[in-house]
Amino acid sequence: MSRIKVLVVDDSAVVRQVVTGLLSADPDIEVIAAVADPILAIARMKVQWPDVIVLDIEMPRMDGITFLKKIMAEKPTPVVICSTLVEAGAQTSMAALAAGAVAIIAKPKVGLKQFLEDASEDMVSAVKAAAKANVKALHVSAKNTADVIMPAVDKHSAMIQTTERVVAIGTSTGGTQALEVVLTGLPRVTPGIVIVQHMPEKFTAAFAERLNGLCQIEVKEAQNNDRVINSRALIAPGGKHMLLRRTGAQYYVEVMDGPLVNRHRPSVDVLFRSVAKCAGANALGVIMTGMGDDGAAGLAEMRKAGARTVAQDEASCVVYGMPKEAVKRGGVEKTVPLTAIGREIMQQLSGVMVR
Repeated sequence: MSRIKVLVVDDSAVVRQVVTGLLSADPDIEVIAAVADPILAIARMKVQWPDVIVLDIEMPRMDGITFLKKIMAEKPTPVVICSTLVEAGAQTSMAALAAGAVAIIAKPKVGLKQFLEDASEDMVSAVKAAAKANVKALHVSAKNTADVIMPAVDKHSAMIQTTERVVAIGTSTGGTQALEVVLTGLPRVTPGIVIVQHMPEKFTAAFAERLNGLCQIEVKEAQNNDRVINSRALIAPGGKHMLLRRTGAQYYVEVMDGPLVNRHRPSVDVLFRSVAKCAGANALGVIMTGMGDDGAAGLAEMRKAGARTVAQDEASCVVYGMPKEAVKRGGVEKTVPLTAIGREIMQQLSGVMVR
């Protein structure tokens, strides 16, 4: 098996040196070049195209976002962003994910060399996951968002029918773009939606704000005790677990600290288990693109509790990991392309699943 060919693009000589060293130490990875800016990267890529690009955002001559968009337009290639990110820069990170980056690793402004050495395992894992990412499928799916647009539902009848219905979505690598496809394709009136997208702290607020500006429905980062209501999607905050709770006929969320579950906080399994308990047959579980198996066990619990369950199909996934594991464990009732997930969500209004 050939090694993963990586191109490192960063204006810091220290970063180039350290990242090259830690990636090259893995027998499955070969760093073909480490260059100081995108202009040099473009020249190098004319000689040899990499399997994965590790990319900084703030660089001279051309910024990383512009370069990322150029690459995705010319020849979609997995990109791991490695950048100095603070709260104020979260919007930039969202722009990178929206442009096609498959992962982000935050680097601090001080203690950079030690941080990168300590984070070597995360860097290697991110590069290996990125190498398996089907970024071409992402861009094909993004062009078909109209396929998931549904006609508006009468607001009053929808509220009566969906008082106790809820949709739970779990996703990871590639999920930021996939969620945009699904949520922007939904009409103004939808069932209440709760979402876990694996994402670091400080990123989810900007991500939710961006989607809220694009969607007909309200999209917000969840806060403790937020109501789950029609026409609203709540996204679990990075670094916190989110659980569905119920009082009478009303759903709300609990946002809480806690240990990592399946290496994640928020965890899809935590959300799905709470949905199985509180909503049972009145829920729809959706598992989408992502690496690993978080959500597979929870989706099986949802199905056992009577919920309808859907997985994104392999062809439209950036990484067919989480859906694949969910299918293996018997938690998936139906597998559909990304562009059909919106239709499945809208079926929750009537409680009938499309066959």
